[in-house]
Amino acid sequence: MGVRKIKRVLSTARGRGDATAFNGMAFLVAYDPGAAKGIAAQTRNCLNFLDSKLSEVGSGKHALLQVTVFLSDMTMKPAMDEIWCDWIGPKENWPQRACVGANLGDEVTLIEITAIRDC
Repeated sequence: MGVRKIKRVLSTARGRGDATAFNGMAFLVAYDPGAAKGIAAQTRNCLNFLDSKLSEVGSGKHALLQVTVFLSDMTMKPAMDEIWCDWIGPKENWPQRACVGANLGDEVTLIEITAIRDC
């Protein structure tokens, strides 16, 4: 059996990565690096960030299998959903997705996304 390599896309934050690919799967996290004002802007920036990380591991949103959206306030879900639906595109792209209310650690971060994709 050959040596399997782990590909890591490191984060600017110490001690963590933004993506890890191994054995045909990739695990990603996305956030708005600039913490823009409002859920609409943060969602757009977060999805752009996710696009860039998907590209770095050689794929795109069409290969997403599972996504978890963490929101600091679940009342923002309808506004996030509008942007998500525009971004994700046709139903052939739709992954299994869940939204969860979460304490994201500060007062400015409104959204964070984790995703699993097939390589």
